[in-house]
Amino acid sequence: MQKIKLTIAYDGTDFHGFQAQTRRDATIRTVQSVLEESLERVTGHPVPVTGAGRTDAGVHAKAQVVTFESAGAVPVERWPRVLNHRLPRDVVVISARSVPPSFHPRYDAVAKVYRYTIDTAPVPDIFTRRFCTHFTEALDVERMQQAARYLIGKHDFTSFSAARAQVSNRIRTLRKVDVWTDGTYVHFLYEGNGFLQHMVRILTGTLVEVGITERQPDDIPHILKAKDRREAGRTMPPEGLTLWKVKYS
Repeated sequence: MQKIKLTIAYDGTDFHGFQAQTRRDATIRTVQSVLEESLERVTGHPVPVTGAGRTDAGVHAKAQVVTFESAGAVPVERWPRVLNHRLPRDVVVISARSVPPSFHPRYDAVAKVYRYTIDTAPVPDIFTRRFCTHFTEALDVERMQQAARYLIGKHDFTSFSAARAQVSNRIRTLRKVDVWTDGTYVHFLYEGNGFLQHMVRILTGTLVEVGITERQPDDIPHILKAKDRREAGRTMPPEGLTLWKVKYS
């Protein structure tokens, strides 16, 4: 057996997130279940897939990483072509490589990069709307950049995570938080050693509230210190969020 690492991209619009669901409703469509179904059609037996992390319903990925074990019937370099022939159009295998048996896509990751995009045009672009959140209020990018600086570093991000998140340790380190504009689009990029449930969408929602002057840039330290979800801003919709990259040493 050999362990295969795939880098995949997907349009999350019509998926109920990445992770396969344990519910009895077989109609729930996830990225993991679609991958496993395609692998089973190739190999003739169930093939479990392990991902670098979960993405919520409606969230996309430009470079998600997954692994599975193969008996070697298909050469490593042929896996993208073999799977892309069987996968639906909203999932694409970008590359495949063999990795050591000890490699784990989640635990060996040193950082993840997420990107959130807002379309501020008066009318949403029909060709990008599946990957952007339409928001027509004027956003002050400079104010959001000022607020973003307070988020960089090691913090307890309890205020910026879903209240129902089932984790005990909510301390994470953000290495980079960038905000910039490109025409009518405003982009937010976050690089960190890990992210909590809805964390990026809440961080972005809070920065957006700074951008429309509902909050001040220097409100961020107070929100972090409060460790209370009610102190942070709105949770932005999922369609603007993309898992951009998973980094390994």
